[in-house]
Amino acid sequence: MIILKSKREIDLMHKAGQLLAKCHKEIAKMIKPGVTTLEIDKFVDEYLAQHGATPEQKGYKGYEYATCASINDEICHGFPRNTPLQNGDIVTIDMVVNLNGALADSAWSYAVGEVSDEATRLLHITEEALNRAVAQSVIGNRIGDIGYAIQSYVEGEGVSVVRDFTGHGIGRTIHEAPTILHYGEQNKGVRLKEGMVITIEPMVNLGAWQSKMDDNKWTARTIDGKLSAQYEHTIAITKEGPLILTKQ
Repeated sequence: MIILKSKREIDLMHKAGQLLAKCHKEIAKMIKPGVTTLEIDKFVDEYLAQHGATPEQKGYKGYEYATCASINDEICHGFPRNTPLQNGDIVTIDMVVNLNGALADSAWSYAVGEVSDEATRLLHITEEALNRAVAQSVIGNRIGDIGYAIQSYVEGEGVSVVRDFTGHGIGRTIHEAPTILHYGEQNKGVRLKEGMVITIEPMVNLGAWQSKMDDNKWTARTIDGKLSAQYEHTIAITKEGPLILTKQ
């Protein structure tokens, strides 16, 4: 069942989203060769606590960390670790913030030092895919319009969009209906209505779109070892158009 949110609920989620966005801005200052994703994870835990919030994914199905930190060929759900980031890496930091019971979810990919031209291009394409999908998030459109906007652009650029992981509704719990596919056909799927709050989080690979799972049963990575990037926002569907709750 899709749970429509009231203006008050969206306002509370917006506050959570703005705190999350501010946290990402602080993370951006930390990203450099030599820093570890475990240090970033510790910072996020402490930053949220200082602002009266908690990391919602910590403890979710046994997950131990405040963030997911996915490096290079890791698509999503990478564990924070003590291994220092290297010049030329790309890393995605994904988190869900709980502020007074209201949730917001956002992932962002970062370049570590000087990265290759193909990594820079991948980051640009992935962020642009998210922007194009957000533009489709208006009352009366369908979920397929979001997926089509992503897939048609990404594949037109000669790279691939991951199909094994999706966006979702969000509210009092991390995952609610509906499922937001990052591929699809125009004018297909659930129609968007005022009050829906969803995440759009395209994961884009330089090579094949398929994924494989690490032994930890959490971390997904590309099957060919090529780079993957992800950008994610939480968006409310409103009469005035898409409201990006996690806008930086």
